[in-house]
Amino acid sequence: FLATLTYDTLRFEYEDFPETKEPVWILGRKYSVFTEKEEILLDVTSRLWFTYRKNFPAIGGTGPTSDTGWGCMLRCGQMIFAQALVCRHLGRDWRWIKGKRQMDNYVSVLNAFIDKKDSYYSIHQIAQMGVGEGKSIGQWYGPNTVAQVLKKLATFDTWSSLAVHIAMDNTVVMEEIRRLCQSSMPCTGAAACPALESDVLYNGCPEDVGLRERLTLWKPLVLLIPLRLGLTEINEAYIETLKHCFMMPQSLGVIGGKPNSAHYFIGYVGEELIYLDPHTTQPAVEPSDSGCLPDESFHCQHPPCRMSIAELDPSIAVGFFCNTEADFNDWCQQIKKLSLVRGALPMFELVERQPSHFSNPDILNLTPDSSDADRLERFFDSEDEDFEILSL
Repeated sequence: FLATLTYDTLRFEYEDFPETKEPVWILGRKYSVFTEKEEILLDVTSRLWFTYRKNFPAIGGTGPTSDTGWGCMLRCGQMIFAQALVCRHLGRDWRWIKGKRQMDNYVSVLNAFIDKKDSYYSIHQIAQMGVGEGKSIGQWYGPNTVAQVLKKLATFDTWSSLAVHIAMDNTVVMEEIRRLCQSSMPCTGAAACPALESDVLYNGCPEDVGLRERLTLWKPLVLLIPLRLGLTEINEAYIETLKHCFMMPQSLGVIGGKPNSAHYFIGYVGEELIYLDPHTTQPAVEPSDSGCLPDESFHCQHPPCRMSIAELDPSIAVGFFCNTEADFNDWCQQIKKLSLVRGALPMFELVERQPSHFSNPDILNLTPDSSDADRLERFFDSEDEDFEILSL
């Protein structure tokens, strides 16, 4: 089933987008359906779109050569992380134009996700790193598992030098994040920071403005927050708060979906979420003889999918990217203001330092025969309705 056929069968005119005065929000950007349809489509098309692939090199040398049927959450994890890398290396305003030669940084970002064992965030790396999280290769992931795996993989990506924080127990601890992001970066040579030799902007600072000193001040933050917003369906009280997350300029979107069917949510309009769907199987892509990477299949060139917010599975992970310390401080202020919005129940707590009942973040109040990993797995990755509610 060719990808081109898939595109054609899904193609519908933008009139299908609701003719509404409600704004369309895409990853912190506000659009009008009436006057900015082209801009909406261009923004969506510019996001990196990762789907099922087939005929890639066998995972682990002898494992699967396709992720059809099991890799949808892994692909969503790739999409939310790719958005972080796009913001990091290209900026939120960057746009992909079909057929136009792209800058080197774009090629480097895309190469980090190609289906081969030596790409930083390939399906191969995610699946094999997941074994350490208790997931066998070919097993379905939940949002928390893919977040934990991506955090581990990011430590090898010295080019991006990201600080990845996963906020557990519905609590974001500002002190922990500042400690993580303000840690000094090794930057003694080109190998540690290969992009230093180019004219790339780091944290908005050109190379010649004390770049090495600035790099020790703040590592760009990827903040992932696994949440459970209800029992078997999303609690309506969280819907307004969830919408506000897509309005923040730091938004990386949300990974989640329906039970065992993951989507990457990039915005909303009215009471509908806008998402990219990984459930299309395309052939694996290899660089051409000239070294160029055919990239059209990594951009969704039809209007995005939509679904009612009420249909969202309550197990999700929300993502944010703070390129500078000022971005993080601004994000904190927005989260604090959210608590004042009438009818909006906070999805997580923002605190300055670790609450006393979490005196040791590695040791939670567990029954003697369960482990932290087991508890998180039950809580965030329940693949059916047979999960238990645990009180901490």
